[in-house]
Amino acid sequence: MPDTSLPAFTFHQGTAPLLISMPHAGTYVPPAIAARLTPEARQVPDTDWHLPRLYDFARALGASILVATHSRYVVDLNRPPDGASLYPGQNVTGLCPVDMFDERPLYADPLDRPDEAEVAARRDAYWAPYHAQLRAELDRIRALHGVAVLWDAHSIRSVLPRFFEGKLPDLNLGTGQGTSCDPALAEALLAIAKSAQGYTSVLNGRFTGGYITRHYGEPARDIHAVQLEMTQCSYMQEALPFDYLPEVARGVQPHLQRMVLAALEFGLSGR
Repeated sequence: MPDTSLPAFTFHQGTAPLLISMPHAGTYVPPAIAARLTPEARQVPDTDWHLPRLYDFARALGASILVATHSRYVVDLNRPPDGASLYPGQNVTGLCPVDMFDERPLYADPLDRPDEAEVAARRDAYWAPYHAQLRAELDRIRALHGVAVLWDAHSIRSVLPRFFEGKLPDLNLGTGQGTSCDPALAEALLAIAKSAQGYTSVLNGRFTGGYITRHYGEPARDIHAVQLEMTQCSYMQEALPFDYLPEVARGVQPHLQRMVLAALEFGLSGR
């Protein structure tokens, strides 16, 4: 049976038409799963580290904030429930990953990998509650304000040969190739990103938005979703001990705040 001693998420309900989701910020691995992982995997290196701290300005803006507690190694909340690939033909990790981003195995014994029954149990215990809360909050915001904006917050090491060549741009905006939000919102966010001196940016480049962005973004129903994948070198150490670097983060935070504020203003405009 899955360990449900720790809730699948923390949630703060705001007053604005903006929900910030952090599906990969969790670090908790239930002991029964951790015991099967390699020592390296127990360090959960592929976490989207420190995002609540990086986005510490969001509460004051009135945003609702949904943060995963469990590691993506337990279940990946930004994957479809059936585990289908979001990037067909490309190397990706699954709903319940079996390897790390650098392709080292997660499980010390390959026979300890989760079978279909365990994947289903983890999905029910951890994936489903997060998505139920996400859906409920978007519906509440839309009913209250007439429009809802979903900001899916992510970060990743800047160099990962498995997924992309060379160094990733610092600010990677994804809108499902233009399907998940109004083009005006995407253009406004990209303009802010491109004006951020010292940082590179792209819209719908290597990362076009995962399951959350693509599934929940319904601009025809006034629900607009955007994903931002940031390079971790923009605010933290990319290797152990994965420390937050306040002096580095202070460089990118004003640009991040401007983008989030633009998303909020788009929602407040009733678009």
